Amino acid sequence: MRLFAISDLHLSLGVEKPMDVFGEQWQDHHLKIKENWEKVVSPEDVVILGGDFSWAMKLEEAREDFAFLNNLPGQKVLLKGNHDYWWQSYAQVKTALPASIHALQNNYYHFNDRIALCGTRGWSIPGEGRSSQEDEKVYKRELLRLEMSLKSARQDGYEDCIVTLHYPPFSNRGLKSGFVEIMQFFEVKICLYGHLHGEDHAKAAEGEIEGITYYFTACDYLSFRPRLIDLSVFNAPI
Repeated sequence: MRLFAISDLHLSLGVEKPMDVFGEQWQDHHLKIKENWEKVVSPEDVVILGGDFSWAMKLEEAREDFAFLNNLPGQKVLLKGNHDYWWQSYAQVKTALPASIHALQNNYYHFNDRIALCGTRGWSIPGEGRSSQEDEKVYKRELLRLEMSLKSARQDGYEDCIVTLHYPPFSNRGLKSGFVEIMQFFEVKICLYGHLHGEDHAKAAEGEIEGITYYFTACDYLSFRPRLIDLSVFNAPI
């Protein structure tokens, strides 16, 4: 059993939202995802999808995207991104998802009975660029959701946790967010995130920083290929 990650699939199989307007690399990108996914992911593997999964506005409009994902190998752990407008109610999303897709919100998903996969959408750091009181409210709510996710795992006996965010855990100036502080408190070893595209790829922080190893997983950055996560940072064999 291996762990992969990829985010920002921006599927639009049920709505008219072509991605090639953002560059020729996005032409038929769902076919690239399918081809690359099937080359590397086995049925026993788990793939984390860190938000911006579908351009659908309503849950029923995302069903073709769900079917596309369900037909790919492995179990999938899905988090919400800032463009996942179809995700309004966790209970409704959980009911609508096919068997191989698992929604994560305020909870965790167990990987190999050893590691808890935790996370939340995240948000921009207040004061970074244009922000409002509403942004600060959302930011604080997302901090609470990450804390709830990690607490839930710890209460069930999981010492090793991986966190997935949609938004970057650092500001454009490299300042760490409250999400980093929470991860450090819970001794998280690995953090995955996406959200950045195009020229913003250059802003992505990767590698080990103050005890946490960061992976940037936006699908256009990964050439639409799920990224294998190195679990050797955990003390005991996985």
